[in-house]
Amino acid sequence: MRLHPSLALPLLLLLTACMPSRREVREAVAEIAPRQPTALTCTRADRCALPSPVIERAEQLIGSNPPLHHASLIDFGQDALLARIHLIRAARRTIDMQAYIFVEDGSGSWVMEELLAAARRGVRVRLLVDQLFSSDDLKRLAQLALMHRNFEMRMYNPTFGEADTGTLQFAAGILCCFTRFNQRMHNKLLLVDGIAAVTGGRNVQDRYFDWDPGFNYRDRDLLLLGPANRDMQASFESFWEHRLAVPLPALRDVRRLLDDAASVLPRAPWDGPAIRRLEISAQADSAAAVRTRLLDPGFDVGAVEFYSDLPNKPLERNSREERALSSSLRDLVANTEHELVMQTPYLVFSRSAQRSFRALQQSRKPDVLVSTNSLASTDAFPVYALSHKYKRRYLREFGFDIYEYKPFPEWAPIDLELQADGDENESGEDERLLGDGISESQRNLGSSGRRPSRGIARLRGPLPLRQAGVRLGMHAKSMVIDRSTAIIGTHNFDPRSDRLNTESFVVVHDAALAGALRRSMLRDMRPENAWTIARRPRPPVLSGLNYSLGKVSEHLPLFDIWPWRYATSYEMLPGCSPVPPGDPGFAECYRPVGDFPEVAGLGKGLYTRIITAFGAGLSPIL
Repeated sequence: MRLHPSLALPLLLLLTACMPSRREVREAVAEIAPRQPTALTCTRADRCALPSPVIERAEQLIGSNPPLHHASLIDFGQDALLARIHLIRAARRTIDMQAYIFVEDGSGSWVMEELLAAARRGVRVRLLVDQLFSSDDLKRLAQLALMHRNFEMRMYNPTFGEADTGTLQFAAGILCCFTRFNQRMHNKLLLVDGIAAVTGGRNVQDRYFDWDPGFNYRDRDLLLLGPANRDMQASFESFWEHRLAVPLPALRDVRRLLDDAASVLPRAPWDGPAIRRLEISAQADSAAAVRTRLLDPGFDVGAVEFYSDLPNKPLERNSREERALSSSLRDLVANTEHELVMQTPYLVFSRSAQRSFRALQQSRKPDVLVSTNSLASTDAFPVYALSHKYKRRYLREFGFDIYEYKPFPEWAPIDLELQADGDENESGEDERLLGDGISESQRNLGSSGRRPSRGIARLRGPLPLRQAGVRLGMHAKSMVIDRSTAIIGTHNFDPRSDRLNTESFVVVHDAALAGALRRSMLRDMRPENAWTIARRPRPPVLSGLNYSLGKVSEHLPLFDIWPWRYATSYEMLPGCSPVPPGDPGFAECYRPVGDFPEVAGLGKGLYTRIITAFGAGLSPIL
């Protein structure tokens, strides 16, 4: 539906006019400055920073010639939270943080407390969050605006210049200014003193750190120390200084509450299981634990590159400069010679990416192994529906081997003990699965290797499933090219990442780290953790006609209603060993389990088929 021009122009003008000007921003910030506390809890030159082996190692790498970096994969959610808490406590001068989602639930409240404590001891703290998917508690935001002179929070691309986007504002933003409204900052970064960084797929919310009782993400971060952090600092500065990054006191709805912010009661303390916080807090203060969990599993590497979109990515007609990140990513993929291993939550590609994969398969024919979500594990079933539509294309034309993540994998880097009410580990550890690059401390933390107890109350997750338990969804965004180049970041390899969201990623040219990342992704593709996607059994008659009609239907933007899709999900039979779908023994060891295994009822499966049939045009925004 298109908005009538008589309404579209006023709404566009309103959207532009409500964004505060630079003069208004300066006035708003100056107005609250006298009301912000300036007292410090520390008078030492190092701002009473926690002694840190991470910071010490980062300082050793400054000015290294040739450039040398230290890089550690962070697969475990508990380790990801540990890294953030430790680095915030270890900061001596600055903390710069970007987040697409920052929710003050259990983990988010704790991270915010640590940021404010750092500001009070004299560290300059800057927090930049995307407005649409972060806090809309206006009273809390007014409090944060007045917390301390050393703490500043800005919101990226606030709709109509406000922190809270109501239903009518949401609709108006889509109707009048679709691209502007949909431009979201998807970057994630924690940069301490400009020399130690954590970046990757995780936002700040319980489900990214294994703290949610019902649904958690299987995600990945990279701890990076070394010269490439200078590029991270430059990227953060470009976002922070951009006109779309609006300080809290300049947001109209927050500004109205500033006079009453002092009378607002402080946030209630977190009432979740205390053992989670106590254990991680103690580990964050322990140099030995930090060294064992974060530094020792890492690698000293040489060449590292950091790529980031510009903060005005889609607003300048997608200039060549603004498309540099996605183009660089496609160039890396296009140079694959033998093997590409990829992990993404959303298997939907832009046209340019599809051309790249098709050309790659027609020329070099490398092995392409893909780990992604199943309908049962995803929290975005409309996006899954589009990937379901094109599975024939992915398997036949792009040469993909696709493995869809199970919602209850037999093994995952998550501490299920924290969600399972203290149930005992009934199955023990599988050293064969856990041995590849997983440290002893990680093994102790998150290797229960068992299904969640069926005694847990049935959760209300993204989709109703046939069994209860702590569910996992894939959220990691990573690649390994020819076992020598590792890519970890925020880019989902989808049209939205190409054209709308700002993204970033790190490229590490090192075989050892690439090998560890490859093993991590291959573990997620194992039969106990994922379903294999392959051509469904051929019908006894007219199989060629069925294939041809299905292919024609797939190319229709609407009315793709052919009921028999090309591919389906397979489960490995007991006593067999994993083989790829192209192996002659595949049919003997794998049985089809339907298009949407584990999903209960027909509802969401029916919705998925409807979007598959009629939703092709949604791929650029989903």
